Amino acid sequence: MKLDSHQHFWHYNPNEHIWMNDQMEVLKRDYEPKDLQSLLKTTGFDGTIAVQARQMLEETQWLLDLSDQYDLIKGVVGWVDLCSEEIDAQLERFAKHDKLKGVRHVVQEEPDDNFMLGDNFLRGISKLKAHNLTYDLLVFPRQLPASIKIVEQFPELPFVVDHIAKPDIKNNVVSGWEEDIRTLAKFPNVMCKLSGMVTEADWQSWTPSEFQVYMDIIMESFGPKRIMIGSDWPVCTLCGSYEEVMQIVTDYISQFSPEIQNDILGENCARFYRVS
Repeated sequence: MKLDSHQHFWHYNPNEHIWMNDQMEVLKRDYEPKDLQSLLKTTGFDGTIAVQARQMLEETQWLLDLSDQYDLIKGVVGWVDLCSEEIDAQLERFAKHDKLKGVRHVVQEEPDDNFMLGDNFLRGISKLKAHNLTYDLLVFPRQLPASIKIVEQFPELPFVVDHIAKPDIKNNVVSGWEEDIRTLAKFPNVMCKLSGMVTEADWQSWTPSEFQVYMDIIMESFGPKRIMIGSDWPVCTLCGSYEEVMQIVTDYISQFSPEIQNDILGENCARFYRVS
């Protein structure tokens, strides 16, 4: 099974998708499973993990409802308010759906780099393992030290780093990010998505070769059993087509054995998110 480990759906609403700025006009429309279906077929992928794009409970319910309608959605990474005193009720409500595989908070937008180390967040994230859920780490490099600390506190909880933690690819910055990502990778309960790289490069003039050093570091750090391909569609369309973005990774891993390629193209994702 070949799986896209990371993409989004939405019905565009300027009051809810406030992160879409003036340079993101291409994103300001509806993106639905029917739009993704042909892209998956063209690239030979069997399904996808749909990840939240709004921080509201309605988003999680909407994605789960979509997963009931479309078989291509193999799992959902939703949103719950991990800092809420009602977190138990929220998890009880959603976790009974077999396609809720994990949750995510848009930590990269939090002004406090240690947001995840707050008492309320820690209380909330401590509830996930009991519901057999994973956690997606959406962070910038400056938030990797806090990520390391939280992963250390929850060794039994499966974590995955979204978008290789968004290093400054546009300016060829590796230092700092590399040291922290290698430290994070030492924890066996952490995986990493080879996704979202193009949006950290120059949107108009990126070339596949500039991602090589970053993918080399991820491969060396996590190893082939803890890496998964992801498109970050439709956000990736800011910089390139679905096919072009996925080809960055498929071309890179062509140097490895068919077994390793199969792992990165779907088997690791299926294992992490419990997709049968």
